[in-house]
Amino acid sequence: MSGLAASLGITLDEAAPPERELVDALERGLVLVEQALDRDVALTDPIADSMTRYLKDAGGKRTRPMLVMLAAQLGDGVTDAVVSAAEVVEITHLASLYHDDVMDRATLRRGVPAAQEVWGNSVAILAGDLLFARAGAVGARLGTEFAAIHAHTFERMCLGQLHETLGPQDADPVEHYIRVLADKTGSLIASAAELGALTGNADPAYRQPLRDFGERIGVAFQLVDDVLDLSSSPETGKVAGTDLRAGVITLPLLRLRAAAESDADAAALLADIERKGDDFPDAVARLREHAATVDTLAEAERWRDGAHEALTALPVGPVRDALDAFAASLVTRTR
Repeated sequence: MSGLAASLGITLDEAAPPERELVDALERGLVLVEQALDRDVALTDPIADSMTRYLKDAGGKRTRPMLVMLAAQLGDGVTDAVVSAAEVVEITHLASLYHDDVMDRATLRRGVPAAQEVWGNSVAILAGDLLFARAGAVGARLGTEFAAIHAHTFERMCLGQLHETLGPQDADPVEHYIRVLADKTGSLIASAAELGALTGNADPAYRQPLRDFGERIGVAFQLVDDVLDLSSSPETGKVAGTDLRAGVITLPLLRLRAAAESDADAAALLADIERKGDDFPDAVARLREHAATVDTLAEAERWRDGAHEALTALPVGPVRDALDAFAASLVTRTR
């Protein structure tokens, strides 16, 4: 997994023994997590089993399990409890994708048709519910504190989706949007970091800095996703502007709307995007180069800088360096 080392800012040919040991431990842990997912996502009902396995088998970066195990390196490292924690976080993430795709009317996920495109909305929602139930069952084995953190995270994810659905009401649209990202995306990544420290028996003083780190990179991660939507992805088959065409609100769009209030060129571009006519691909390309998108990337960098600042409360060493590089890799990724 040379890609794993690269995401942690480690060049294996030049790595010192502690860094190489860190990469080896994470690689072994990811194998164990994948085996646990194969076991615990399985259901005895063959139809339900095919549905709940669908997105897991489509692949994924396993970013959240990786963060669980990386945070655990501040304590006992990858233990059975840490593997279970990583599994719970990933199952929760998978479950949320089924629901998100229904609400966003997405047609593709991880290069395959979204679940509701295969089975319909009701079945896709039920598949997500089954996965949430399974995540709870696995998490229950890890104690009441773990279960409480996981339940609070689930609550925040639901509130984020609710607030996204209702819209900003009287709130500032950008502030509302960032809050939605913190709840929908940041909360689970924050939980991954904290649960890694909890199940890895790390110093309790590290947990709040890790939560802050995770939430901030979660927001940065989603802001970068907003920008990536403006480019096509051969790996997933996603067409540039897929979210915009589906009516999904993104920060570049919000920034463009603000600019359109006083800028005729921005207003013309906004009209082209919202019309979704034959010139829509050209309008997406223009937005990709617009100051609204440049500002979105700058906002992502600010959240990434905040994540870096949170890490100063952790001990200097390979784990902290790897966490910092991990955050950087999420912001600089191209897919």
